[in-house]
Amino acid sequence: MSEKKHGVAIVIISFLALIFVSQFASAADEYPKILDTPWDHSPITVFIDDVNVPQHYSSTYRVQVESAILYWEDGGNSKLDFTPDFEMVNTDDADIRIMWVENIEEATGAEEGVAGFWSPYEVNGKYLRGDIVLEVGNYQGYAWRQYGDLNMFLVTKHELGHALGLAHSNDRKDIMYPTYEERDNMNPLLLSATLPYLMVFVVGSLAVVVLLLVRWWRYKRKREQLEMEVFGDSDHL
Repeated sequence: MSEKKHGVAIVIISFLALIFVSQFASAADEYPKILDTPWDHSPITVFIDDVNVPQHYSSTYRVQVESAILYWEDGGNSKLDFTPDFEMVNTDDADIRIMWVENIEEATGAEEGVAGFWSPYEVNGKYLRGDIVLEVGNYQGYAWRQYGDLNMFLVTKHELGHALGLAHSNDRKDIMYPTYEERDNMNPLLLSATLPYLMVFVVGSLAVVVLLLVRWWRYKRKREQLEMEVFGDSDHL
């Protein structure tokens, strides 16, 4: 009887082990990696080149890069086997250099639809250094269009994921999925240039509304006074 129970236990353990292995293999297939531990040191130094920038660069882009760095330091998409620690430096002799170009296809000959790329220098299965190149806009039809801040944030998160050893994911909801969807249409340079005029318009509109309300209130009071003078107190009629 004990041998039978022992055999059942072995079958159950084997079945559970098979499930675990299959789930692990499925996760590995869905969230593949380029390298498990891409860097042999910590912190990983980062240089953001916001000086040598193209014409349509917006100063708000640096904020998006810094937010993307914090995203990965806070755990990212939870697919890393380590917690990255980044250090911002003011020299281009850094582990990761981040820079912008006007349009990647024109500047580097990259494939159409690419919004950014990670170009590493790898030695013995470790990254020695690398560049993240981001574009500030792309063509939509025949018109060139600048990226908004949310687009820059998403693209930077994706490229930093590559710099941390993650490959393209098969999960459409994952930040490492190889697609690019325009999430916002707000041109940061246009917004910055038109904001003063927009504020003047808003303040002017509010002033007109207040003026109309005051005129209406005065007209109402004047009409009530005239009615009192002509008809007197209606309660005594």
